Amino acid sequence: MQVHGILDRLAGKNKEAWREGRIRGTAVLVKKDVLAFGDFHASLVDGIHGLLGHENGVAFRLVSATAREPSNGGRGKVGKPAHLEELVVTMKSRAAGESVFRVAFEWDESQGIPGAVIVTNSHHSEFFLKTLTLEGVPGKGTVVFVANSWIYPADNYNYDRVFFANDTYLPSKMPAPLIPYRQDELNVLRGDGRVGPYKEHDRVYRYDYYNDLGQPDHGQEQARPVLGGSQEHPYPRRGKTARPTTTTDKKSESRLPLLDLNIYVPRDERFGHLKMADFLGFSLKTIIEGVLPTIRTYVDTTPGEFDSFEDIMKLYEGGLKVTDESALAELKKKIPFDLIKSLLPVAGDHVLKMPLPHVIRNDKFAWRTDEEFAREMLAGVNPVVITRLTEIPAKSTLDPSVFGDHTSTITEADIQHNMEGLTVQNALKSNRLFILDHHDHFMPFLDKINKLEGNFIYATRTVLLLKDDGTLKPLAIELSLPHPDGQQHGAVSKVYTPADTGVKGQIWQLAKAYASVNDSGWHQLISHWLNTHAVIEPFVIATNRQLSVVHPVHKLLSPHYRDTMNINALARQTLINAGGIFEKTVFPAKYALEMSSVVYKNWNFTEQGLPADLIKRGVAVPDSTSPYNVRLVIKDYPYAVDGLVIWWTIERWVSEYLAIYYPNDGVLRGDEELQAWWKEVREVGHGDLSDQEWWPKMDTVQELARACTTIIWIASALHAAVNFGQYPYAGFLPNRPTVSRRPMPEPGTEDYAKLERGGKAAEEVFIHTITSQFQTILGISLIEILSKHSSDEVYLGQRDTPEWTSDPRALDVFKRFGSRLVEIENRINTMNADPALKNRNGPVKVPYMLLYPNTSDATGEKGQGLTAMGIPNSVSI
Repeated sequence: MQVHGILDRLAGKNKEAWREGRIRGTAVLVKKDVLAFGDFHASLVDGIHGLLGHENGVAFRLVSATAREPSNGGRGKVGKPAHLEELVVTMKSRAAGESVFRVAFEWDESQGIPGAVIVTNSHHSEFFLKTLTLEGVPGKGTVVFVANSWIYPADNYNYDRVFFANDTYLPSKMPAPLIPYRQDELNVLRGDGRVGPYKEHDRVYRYDYYNDLGQPDHGQEQARPVLGGSQEHPYPRRGKTARPTTTTDKKSESRLPLLDLNIYVPRDERFGHLKMADFLGFSLKTIIEGVLPTIRTYVDTTPGEFDSFEDIMKLYEGGLKVTDESALAELKKKIPFDLIKSLLPVAGDHVLKMPLPHVIRNDKFAWRTDEEFAREMLAGVNPVVITRLTEIPAKSTLDPSVFGDHTSTITEADIQHNMEGLTVQNALKSNRLFILDHHDHFMPFLDKINKLEGNFIYATRTVLLLKDDGTLKPLAIELSLPHPDGQQHGAVSKVYTPADTGVKGQIWQLAKAYASVNDSGWHQLISHWLNTHAVIEPFVIATNRQLSVVHPVHKLLSPHYRDTMNINALARQTLINAGGIFEKTVFPAKYALEMSSVVYKNWNFTEQGLPADLIKRGVAVPDSTSPYNVRLVIKDYPYAVDGLVIWWTIERWVSEYLAIYYPNDGVLRGDEELQAWWKEVREVGHGDLSDQEWWPKMDTVQELARACTTIIWIASALHAAVNFGQYPYAGFLPNRPTVSRRPMPEPGTEDYAKLERGGKAAEEVFIHTITSQFQTILGISLIEILSKHSSDEVYLGQRDTPEWTSDPRALDVFKRFGSRLVEIENRINTMNADPALKNRNGPVKVPYMLLYPNTSDATGEKGQGLTAMGIPNSVSI
């Protein structure tokens, strides 16, 4: 039974009740117990009676939006407490078990129209209030209060928990009796002056530096530089926890124990409902899989190493076996085996079996083709780096006074023989040459990185030709190392060109692997972590501090912030921390986050929008005749083709929505909350870049629309494009290795002789060069988690609460937005079925679906897990 069906039947009674001085309504609550593993319905019912009654239950007091109380500073009149009455029905929603209660309020016409509600929890534990709905309110009809908030026992607060009706007001339009409540709530969320450490129930949004990644008290090896607050290490801000500093370094914040996931974020930013159970389960699975590689699961000639592709395939086809009883006993000491069995497919002594990645489902060897290697730069997990090449040789942006000459050594002579009839100069002029250039990205750090155990990394450049059939063809790969006499002497480089057979063919496969290692590191560190997770968090904090929940921009953006602060906090705790999973599995290792800080120096908010990014990379040119104002140079570029129509659809939705509330630029300039929000984003949230002239001034509605479109794009589509293809493409590590450990084999060496022999010997050289067995198992365990959609995912064009606004104009615009997204889904399906568009499936036959808006299949069931498709609203995993 649905809530609205109940309300419809009560509507007639409510009108009569009004004349009797009463308003009837319903409240939707979720008990804390539903978060636990097991039967959440039973635990919900067990706790029902504690929420009912007048003594120790839940009290609601309505606040008038139209009648003021002079004795209380002109605030809206506050009604008498009303309590939860009998349970109407227990429902199961997509998110969790919900309970609907009746509530009856003493309220008459002299008190006006309710515009807010004060909620007091006298129960002994917190609960989640989803909505309170009043029916038959004269002059208003239905009044809905959308809370979506955790309400803790009243003695945890020194203020009232206030929720506003789902109306939308600019500050200047807010009903006068509600203005003090609006200001009070913002002051609470700012929490300025509050000392910590903050508690679970706190609702404080404040900023801090990334000063909690290392543990200097455990020695210099565990120390990490503070990121943010300096020109040397600028960084976006993260949410403040106010934990004590370390003893050794007063600028560094102390850390919780590694497996303690209760890192403070404001309570309503915490994973809710079944999603937290999902994440905890997968996190535990990662821990298990991180322990497993220390157990000798393979008995082979090289313990701790894969020796062939067949060995690697056992991860997916046969699973790893724990045959050592003492090792299994040790594992059970660390993690209860019944929990292992509940989270992993365990059969006999098979303890771990990974899902088969999409990239090898249809063909186990197609990933090795040059066409697939190049196609993934356009339709893989990191399609945001490739740029148009404008000159040969390619130039470096590194300062020659510091680094010497780093001009590329790839010349026309290296590639002319492979140009399919074109001259190099004609190809340049006709926009047919492209480059995946990671040389300047990593060269300044290579000396330090290559001194770390298990690393031998090259800085790479890959030059490609756009063929007549729309596919890319790699022409040459340059591998470079710092000059042995010092970085001021430039680089030592060698160029490799394609070959199909013999030792040259094996060398070419290794050259592609070294280039993929660069791309994997850049993807995880920059494309994924920095450019989505890290840069969005300051917007989340500023929005909650400066924009009231009834502000139109808050209502527009809040779905795109869901769970972001929490996943980032969990990442700081277990993934990007000193010695964390990222440092263990991706080659920059201990220098990873420090490197991302160097990259952030050149971050530009206005270039994060897709059209601007494509133009900057030279893969599109301005074109006023196009609806997107750009024309693609590579027509069959799946990320860009799908991305542009998604961008345009978001931009249109945002512009139509904002036009409802900002009829002209003057209204925007007079919006004090909005101006404070944008000022804080620039000067605090991204304060290390506050002096950059590219920041929009926020003087026009057009500027606001472009800024909001960019925020939504980053949080939804961009994150989806670089996240949910991780396991499908990189779950088979030979396709996307994260580390290289040996130099390219040279004639006269043992490895070169093995390459000459070919077969299993050559496979061994390749596999022993890339990511180790330990790193492989741990790394793919992580990206399996990161690539999964949760059970309560909310996708672009959806809202987790349909009553998010009472404004029919906004609802109508949002409905059109959803309809356009459905049209895009149909368009993507049509293109994926077109054999002329070769980059949409490629040799591996994996259709490009990462920017397919929703994951619902033909049956209407929501997809979850490793779907390799779908655009969630927010950076939520």
